[in-house]
Amino acid sequence: MGSIHVTQLGKAYKQYPTRWSRLAEWMIPFSPKRHTLHWVLQDVSFLVNPGEALGIIGVNGAGKSTLLKMITGTTQPSAGQIQIQGRVAALLELGMGFDPDFSGRQNVFMAGQLLGLSMEELHSLMPEIEAFAEIGDYMEQPVRTYSSGMQMRLAFSVATARRPDVLIVDEALSVGDAYFQHKSFDRIREFRKAGTTLLIVSHDRQAIQNLCDRAILLAKGRLALEGAPEEVMDFYGAMIAEKEQNTVRQERLDNGKVRTISGTGEAGFADIALINAQGQRVEVLEVGAQVTLEVTVDVRQDIPRLVLGFMIKDRMGQAIYGINTHRLHRELESLTAGEQIIYRFAFPANLGKGNYSIALSLSRFDSHLDTNYEWRDFALVFHVINIQKPDFVGCNSLDADLSIERLQQPVSE
Repeated sequence: MGSIHVTQLGKAYKQYPTRWSRLAEWMIPFSPKRHTLHWVLQDVSFLVNPGEALGIIGVNGAGKSTLLKMITGTTQPSAGQIQIQGRVAALLELGMGFDPDFSGRQNVFMAGQLLGLSMEELHSLMPEIEAFAEIGDYMEQPVRTYSSGMQMRLAFSVATARRPDVLIVDEALSVGDAYFQHKSFDRIREFRKAGTTLLIVSHDRQAIQNLCDRAILLAKGRLALEGAPEEVMDFYGAMIAEKEQNTVRQERLDNGKVRTISGTGEAGFADIALINAQGQRVEVLEVGAQVTLEVTVDVRQDIPRLVLGFMIKDRMGQAIYGINTHRLHRELESLTAGEQIIYRFAFPANLGKGNYSIALSLSRFDSHLDTNYEWRDFALVFHVINIQKPDFVGCNSLDADLSIERLQQPVSE
């Protein structure tokens, strides 16, 4: 089984004021340094244990791809150490190692040997690679005739033809179509069950939360946060929404979960409650019960437009349902400081039994990424039980109406 141990890793590039400065530093012995160091990654440390999955997230330019290139050995670090145990398969860049003038089949043999597979192994694995890639006769065509999605199919099929001890995947999977993405993630899950250590870079919240045990957030080349995938993704989302605005803070709740709160503060939440049909505040609901989410908002400064949204998430942090007043065409405009607004969303709790949380956002437009007044994860936590309905599996109760018709076959004489 594979493992990855990164200790105080850093990468710096030399920057020269002019091209002649670079030449002078090379040519003139004992001359003073004429360059400055630009650190794109600095003092990053983490451990991925055997069989564990770690997600890496961060905005563009945070150092994610540089980190993966150093781990795979395509770029040398300027500081720190990397220790890897086991056979590594990496999918960093679309078509990396492919020659555009060679056919797909020829590139399979070349890329496979770069991954440490012998020609005999590649010959035996070729039918499986072709079947998984599903590009048909294009296997005999030059790769330059491939679409980006076809290159992704072939590259992933080669990289995962033999289960590696360590699998490293960059954003490349986002290029493929929805069908192949689903197929690829199924294979990654199979590898995980078999003990493969996974390192994945993605902006896809569901991918990170479904596949990973932990996540790290890179910001400006440094390790900004490490923790459970949902906590890190919540902080990342709030950080993006903030941009140049106010702060992002996290609070640990009594149940051990971490609540992320962010926003500029022109408007904020004063009270949040689930109300049952009898008008009582509740934290436990029966499947299918009628319930109202009541949210009280204080307007602290004059704002031109206000949109309230809520999202119900399951215990794994996956979105079950979300809506906002913009999509319902009920946004408010020209609000003045001192106003208080009460929103009520009434709906049947057609949810599967289990624990759920509600995230809330106050923003100017459809997304909280544009003028985020307040974003609050775990604003409310509730539990759904099933007493009266037939036992079912899944996250939604569809109340399927069953009819059965038995047809009697005529008896032949």
